[in-house]
Amino acid sequence: MPATPQPSLTAYVARFITETKASRIPADVMHLGKRSILDGIGLALAGNSAKSGAIVRQYLKTLGCPTDKGCTVIGTALKMPARFAAFANGIAIHADDYDDTQLAVAKDRVYGLLTHPTAPALPPTLALGELGNRSGLDVLTAYHVAVEVETKIAEAINPRHYDEGFHSTATIGAIGAAAGAAKLLGLDAEQTQRALGIGASQSAGLRESFGTMTKPFHPGRSAESGVVAAEFAKLGWTSTPIVLEAGRGFFQAAGGGYDAGAIDGKLGNPWTFAFPGVSIKPHPSGSLTHPGMGLMLDLLRQHDIRPEQVAKVKVGTNRHMPNALIHHRPKNELQAKFSMEFCMAILLLERKAGLAEFTDEVVNRPDVQKMIERIEFGVHPEAEAAGYEKMTTLIEIQLTDGRSIGGRADFGKGSPTNPMSDDELAVKFRECAAWGKLPGASADKVVDMVFNLEKLKNICSLTRILARKR
Repeated sequence: MPATPQPSLTAYVARFITETKASRIPADVMHLGKRSILDGIGLALAGNSAKSGAIVRQYLKTLGCPTDKGCTVIGTALKMPARFAAFANGIAIHADDYDDTQLAVAKDRVYGLLTHPTAPALPPTLALGELGNRSGLDVLTAYHVAVEVETKIAEAINPRHYDEGFHSTATIGAIGAAAGAAKLLGLDAEQTQRALGIGASQSAGLRESFGTMTKPFHPGRSAESGVVAAEFAKLGWTSTPIVLEAGRGFFQAAGGGYDAGAIDGKLGNPWTFAFPGVSIKPHPSGSLTHPGMGLMLDLLRQHDIRPEQVAKVKVGTNRHMPNALIHHRPKNELQAKFSMEFCMAILLLERKAGLAEFTDEVVNRPDVQKMIERIEFGVHPEAEAAGYEKMTTLIEIQLTDGRSIGGRADFGKGSPTNPMSDDELAVKFRECAAWGKLPGASADKVVDMVFNLEKLKNICSLTRILARKR
């Protein structure tokens, strides 16, 4: 590993956290962050209406904490200590697998398999901001710091980390959450190093749980771990000051090594939001399905293909994508989110794939299950050769009349190469807010507040709107 100009890599990360001021963050990066915050809030509103949300609320009520004091559990009447509000909101943001996705820089860092940055980063900064009556600018700055630390660590760690079963949103998310929480609590550099050590020691999460409620549990737990790490560090709890680079530290233990050039000197240089960017999802399913879903919709509309015309569909990707999209014959909505076969089938039948389509009832419809059987999904040499930083997907639709129609896509709608406009993002937010039963007038206020977050004198003016009346 090349020598670092700081006493250690962890010290460099801690200095970035403590020294970063809002004025150092470019205006375009600030705006991109506000877009992801709006997206995350909408997803928390929708996610707390999911089955997992009801279980989380049931659990929170058993903890013996007052439920009318503390920090907002978005979309509910509950107020909880910061750690538990962060836990609940982190789960909710990821519950529908509809949240934003980090893009990769290096070809061996698989796009879509790095982190979902907002789910672990936003809940601790929002909860601690509310607890401390902090400004919107304070929360926005801490959120950016959290995302930047999280994404650069994900870019640097040996890809073995993900390939062999760790869920990076869970593991690395705990460190990013600790960074954001440390920033909000005003920890100094030495305290922040300890917070990073405590956060990394809590990192956990296995991809074997994809397609179950435990996947969104991961960022919820990461968000909570970040709050706990920063609060304990503030109280004087000790931890290693070299948790990232040490021979028995995070990078070595969790990945077998790392690329120092991907993080050393790279925090905020450039900001990940600026390059390579963060993708916002158009569908509530694993991001690896999205290039193919966009391509399928284009082919259906261009050629006016009807379900009864389809004999077979072949979908080809690089070898990493079937490693995550593991449910080939899904039987419930959570499995369907990690099923390329379902995502293709539902578009063939409905020409849309939103929250209403990802339900147990729809997944188990006879026509859906029958169409799933016509989808073949596997590795394609062209996609494999394209590089893992892309999500190259090739589709061939074989029709009953003997014709074949196909195409290729490298990225999906919502990626920096084909971004949602602010208006399109606001439409997605309002749909999620309505799913979570937030009144339309309140949703409009939230859109305006978040796009002007730096002007809010107190973040509580936003969180009050996000709380359901008792």
